[in-house]
Amino acid sequence: MRFASAATFAGLLTVVSAHFQLQYPAPRGPFVEDQELTFCDGYANAVSNRTQFPISGGFFSLNSEHPQWTLGAIISTVQNPNNFANFTDSSGNEQTAIPFFQTSGEGSFCAPLDISDITGVTLKAGMNVTVQWIFDGGDGELFQCADLTLADIPPPNITCTNATNAAVTPLSSAPAFTTGSSTGSSTSSAPSASNTNGAAISSTAFGVSGIFGVVGVILALI
Repeated sequence: MRFASAATFAGLLTVVSAHFQLQYPAPRGPFVEDQELTFCDGYANAVSNRTQFPISGGFFSLNSEHPQWTLGAIISTVQNPNNFANFTDSSGNEQTAIPFFQTSGEGSFCAPLDISDITGVTLKAGMNVTVQWIFDGGDGELFQCADLTLADIPPPNITCTNATNAAVTPLSSAPAFTTGSSTGSSTSSAPSASNTNGAAISSTAFGVSGIFGVVGVILALI
């Protein structure tokens, strides 16, 4: 399964010169630079100590090392998703958690991830799910996963900041996915981490800054 948008996304064999790191929710394991081109950054198995993640009002944050990039995320309700097919429905369609968008700027980036607004997937408190972020800075698709347990809890009391006020623009059409056989390495020594469609970004480009929140923008939920 590969992120194959029409424009100019390099293949998985392209040498990656920069990266991204998922900061919250906690990723499946410590960042492994050489494995980021593979399923879940090379971690094939879900962790046992999942992050409790709010059903409503959640967010995610990451660090980007690319000046311009595209991001989206898919979700799986399989207990131990270990391949891309586990993130699709019975018809083979990807289950979107975060519709793909484009933005620019290096450094911290934070945006909503409201589980309650994801459609097409049955989600409720107590369920174990895995979200896989798909990031492309123009030199290859990069993958990181977070294993979550959904809960009726408030969002964490964490300051959520953005490095720049760069515009965020949704893609006019979703990238195409095809299910392949790629998985993370089953021999990866992935340490435990503590730790749709879905909440869409408005078609109007917007800036984000400061403590979690969107400044001068509208987030349309579909």
